[in-house]
Amino acid sequence: MLLDTGRVLTDDDAPEEKIRKLKTRIDARKAGVDERNSLYGGDRPLKFASPEFSEQAGGLFEGFSDNWCKTVPDTLRERLEVTAFEGEDGTTDTEAMRAWKRTRARVDVNLAILDALVVARSHALVWNPSGEQSDITFIPAGEAVVDYAPGTRNLRRSGLRIWSDGSYEFATLFTRAYGGRPPMVYRRQRTLNAGEWGPRTVGLRRSEQVDFVNPMGNEIPLVEIANRSRLHGDPESELDAVAPLQDGINTLWAHLFTAADFAALPQRVVMGMDKPTRDITDPDTGDIIDVEDIPLGRYSKDRLLWLSKNGAQIGQFTAADLKAYLEVISQAVRHIAAQTRTPPQYLLGEMANIAADALEAAESGLVAKASDKQTYFGEDLLEVMRLEALAAGQPARAVSLSMGRTVWRDPQYRSVAQYADALTKYRAIGVPDEALWRMIPGVTEEQVTEWIRMRDAQAQAAAEAASAALSAFGPKDGTDEGEGPEDEEEAA
Repeated sequence: MLLDTGRVLTDDDAPEEKIRKLKTRIDARKAGVDERNSLYGGDRPLKFASPEFSEQAGGLFEGFSDNWCKTVPDTLRERLEVTAFEGEDGTTDTEAMRAWKRTRARVDVNLAILDALVVARSHALVWNPSGEQSDITFIPAGEAVVDYAPGTRNLRRSGLRIWSDGSYEFATLFTRAYGGRPPMVYRRQRTLNAGEWGPRTVGLRRSEQVDFVNPMGNEIPLVEIANRSRLHGDPESELDAVAPLQDGINTLWAHLFTAADFAALPQRVVMGMDKPTRDITDPDTGDIIDVEDIPLGRYSKDRLLWLSKNGAQIGQFTAADLKAYLEVISQAVRHIAAQTRTPPQYLLGEMANIAADALEAAESGLVAKASDKQTYFGEDLLEVMRLEALAAGQPARAVSLSMGRTVWRDPQYRSVAQYADALTKYRAIGVPDEALWRMIPGVTEEQVTEWIRMRDAQAQAAAEAASAALSAFGPKDGTDEGEGPEDEEEAA
C-alpha cells in the first residue's frame, strides 16, 4: 500500500500525521455527502434533458423538484424509535435511560439516524468533560471519522472530530495504546483550511491540557452509526437507488409543463395567407418607406383576426394529450416504491377502501426493512451506551450493556383495537403484565414503573382491607360470649 495517498494510517504515525490523513478521508467523502444532502433537500439540477430542450427552457425549472428523496428516508426513520436499553439480564437499564434523556440523546438520535439513512453515516461522541456527568453528542458525517484496525470491522483504533469557529479549524484525535504508549487524546488547531496542525491554544481553560492520557482507557469514544448493507465496502445511502429515478421524474415534469404551456390547448393556424405586415410611412411626405411585421401575439391578445386575402383558411391542431406524461411519472414512482420497499400509499396517496389485511401486506416490506435497520443501528447505539457507562465510572454496567440489547418501538403500525386484542391473547398464555405494558406503543419505562407501583399499592391496600374484614369475624377475647373462666370452673 502507498502511504502517500494520505488515507492509509499506521499506528506509529505522529498525531499531526494521523489528523492529516483522517481529515483527508473526511474531505474525500464531502462530495458524496453534499450531493445526498442536496437530493434530500430537493436541490437537484435538471438531468436527462436534450441540449435543445435545455437551451429552450434555460433556467425555467431550476427551482422545481418532485422530491421523493425526502419521503423515502423520512418514511423509514419514522419506524425507528428507541424506547429502552436492556442489560444482560433482560431488565431495563434505568441509569442508561436517565443519561439518554439528560443528554437529549432521545431527541438527537432521530437526527443521527436520519443522517445515516441520507448520507450513509453519522457519529456519536461519548465524553465526560466535567468528571461528574457523561455527555453524548451526535455529529454529522462531515465532522468526524473513525478508523478501524486492519482486518476488522468493529475494532476502532482511532477517531477524529473536526469543527470550526469561522477563523480556526479544531481537531480532537483519540488513539489506542500502541508500542508502550498509552491511549491518548490530542487537541490541535490551525488557521481555517490552511497551515499545519499545531497544539490548541484557543478555547481551552487553564486547567485543560493539550495532550493527555484518555481517561476512558483504551477506548475510542467516537462511534460510527452506519447504514450498513454488505460485509465489504462503505456504508450506503438510501438515496442511491432513488436518485436516477428522481432525475427522470423531474425531467418528465419539465416536459409536461412545457407541453402544457405550448400544446395543452388547441392551436390554430392561418393557411393561404401572407404573414400580416404594416406599412411604415414618412411623417413628412406620407410616402411608404418600409414594411414591418405585425406581432402575432397581438391577434391572440385582442382575439381578432382579419383575413384580407381570398382563399385564406383557418386550420386547427388538436390539443396534446398530457396523460402519457402522468402515466410514465406514476410508473417511475411505483419503481421507487418497489426498489425502496416504501408502501405505495406513502408515494401515490392511493388508499381508497383498503382493507386492514391489505394495508398490512402493503407495509410488510417497510416493516421488514425497518426491523433490519434496528438490528444494525441498535448495536451501534448499544455501544454508545456502553461507553456512556464507562464514562460515568460504572464498568459493571458497561459489561452488562455489552451483552444487552436496544429496545425499539414496534415498526408495524396497528390500531388500538389490534394491540388490545394481541395483548389479551399474550396474557392468556401467561405473559406477565410488565412485559405486556412495554409492548404498548408510546409507553415509556417510567410509565411502566409507575404502573407497577400503582398495582403493588393497590394489591397491598386490598390485602389490608381483606385482613381487616377477617379480623372482624375472628375469635373473641372470651368476655362477651363463649365460656369464661367461671364457666370452666363450673364445668370442672
